[in-house]
Amino acid sequence: MSDLQRQAVALVHERGYERRDEPFTLASGQTSRDYIDGKRAVDMGESLMLVSRAVIELAQQNEIAFDAVGGLTMGAEAIAHGVAIAANCAWFSVRKERKSRGLDQWIEGHRLQTGDRVLLVDDVVTSGGSIQLAYQRVVDTGATVAGVIPMVDRGDQGAPWFAEKNIPYVALMTYRDLGIEPVGGPQFAASAR
Repeated sequence: MSDLQRQAVALVHERGYERRDEPFTLASGQTSRDYIDGKRAVDMGESLMLVSRAVIELAQQNEIAFDAVGGLTMGAEAIAHGVAIAANCAWFSVRKERKSRGLDQWIEGHRLQTGDRVLLVDDVVTSGGSIQLAYQRVVDTGATVAGVIPMVDRGDQGAPWFAEKNIPYVALMTYRDLGIEPVGGPQFAASAR
């Protein structure tokens, strides 16, 4: 892990992490006592640029070349915008529901097309459902997903899905880096009893 990536881990731990006494339900439907607010972690320009530069560095280390960056609204938007600025590339945002007026489209921002190499990002991945939905909307445009870099991976559930498709999936940080229990893992099941 590079110095820049270590700084990003420290930032998320300091600004976006909270341990709660009572388990709460995540968007994935799973429960946890460890709360990670990825949007709060990058709510300041300096913090967003730190994470964005770390994402770009990680993409370069893993030979992930991309022309556009984005993912599902809201979790991916701040990081996509930051990476697009720092890398001087296009950004896009995938809607959860198709816009019923105007152009009636799933994807806003850059109009993806065949030949575009896309980096998918998200603030926090738990089960991988949101980033998998973003993947499907992107490939429907004809663009190619070149790689996936979530800021935080809460468990080991997202990576296998992309591995089956031979798409690099490299989290900027994982639950291990933050020193917390994985969501859905045996450690949490034992401690939740």
